[in-house]
Amino acid sequence: MIIEKLRQIWKARDLRNKILFVLGMLVIFRLVSHIPVPGVDTAALKQLFGSNQVLGLMDLFSGGGMSNFSIVMMGVGPYITSSIIFQLLGMIVPKIEEMQKEESGRQKITMWTRWATVPLAVMQAYAMINLLQRSSRNIITSVNSLDLLMMVVTVTVGTMFLMWLGELISEKKIGNGISLIIFAGIIAALPQVLSQIFISFDKSQLFTLIGFAAIAVVTVVGVVIINEGQRNIPVQYARQIRGGRTSGGSNTHLPLRVNMAGVIPIIFAISIIMFPSMVAQFFLSAKTAWIANFSQWTIDIFQNQLFYGIIYFLLVFAFTYFYTEIVFHPDQIAENLQKQGGFIPGIRPGRHTAEYLGDTTHKIILVGALFLGLIAVLPLVMRYFTGIQSLAIGGTSLLIVVSVVIDTVKQIKSQMTMREYDGV
Repeated sequence: MIIEKLRQIWKARDLRNKILFVLGMLVIFRLVSHIPVPGVDTAALKQLFGSNQVLGLMDLFSGGGMSNFSIVMMGVGPYITSSIIFQLLGMIVPKIEEMQKEESGRQKITMWTRWATVPLAVMQAYAMINLLQRSSRNIITSVNSLDLLMMVVTVTVGTMFLMWLGELISEKKIGNGISLIIFAGIIAALPQVLSQIFISFDKSQLFTLIGFAAIAVVTVVGVVIINEGQRNIPVQYARQIRGGRTSGGSNTHLPLRVNMAGVIPIIFAISIIMFPSMVAQFFLSAKTAWIANFSQWTIDIFQNQLFYGIIYFLLVFAFTYFYTEIVFHPDQIAENLQKQGGFIPGIRPGRHTAEYLGDTTHKIILVGALFLGLIAVLPLVMRYFTGIQSLAIGGTSLLIVVSVVIDTVKQIKSQMTMREYDGV
């Protein structure tokens, strides 16, 4: 069945060309992610990222470019941050909220998002380079102002290049370009992880490896179930008689997804959790003793796995509810249903429908929030029970990989379905 589907996809010339184009763009991304910025000790840099959980998460979303200090070291992070900012502004600024409802308005917001990516990339690149300069590992050799400027400009251009690649991929409608770039970075790191496991393999770890494989399979199944899980709210449309014609009277449903927020809460949590440590790095050499001591204490406490795990879990849990409030609007849905003559059986239209949808969503999201929180801290749990660093399952990585694969497969299927309707 699968082989037959692949044959059908390959025979469809336009679809085959789109897939090959996307694969080509991902290959280009992987090539540029291995072009390093001069003046950096990459061996010491990899050791730093391997020993720091927060930096490891940042490296995940850069596709490994950060640990290589490549020209795309910031990945698509600044673009994602810019997108999140404008989504939040849509909740605060009524004008932006209205623009989000119209095609021309969404195009303007997309253009503003691109512009805002530039200063965000400059600030993040400068902060990261400063952080590495202040590191005790001598990662970056002494650089003058011109060298620093060239580094920041190079990294910023790299981010804009990846943003452009992502948009080119998205135009082919074979998946979301930004998500596929992150996906490619995660998959590219898989051979190195497997090689570390085989190199350090010991017969006494056989049962641990079997248990690890079983947990990995269960995790993937859980990600699929939660990602695809939804509750269908029944909706009925009243019959309307206009000019002797009867319309409406149909029964349908309103799907409420268990995981409406996707991986956005994890991205939010990473942004928040890395902020105190990055700021503290700038004050380690402060002349005031209590400031220097407090900075060192902040860095140390975030290196504590228990504290880090608890804070990370709570942030992901809270941001899941927060982001769901951004993307799901019960009042608008209730208003649209009422205008179209639809209603939920047993629930009055208008305010009562909005309250019912809000309460139901909060109950469903509880499962999604707990799941995302557990997925986020899963590497720490595995590391605690196995004691093997290389066996830490990347729960976030699995979530992204599975989500991207599901979305890409759906888009390819929809294009195949359109071809069948068109008789191609």
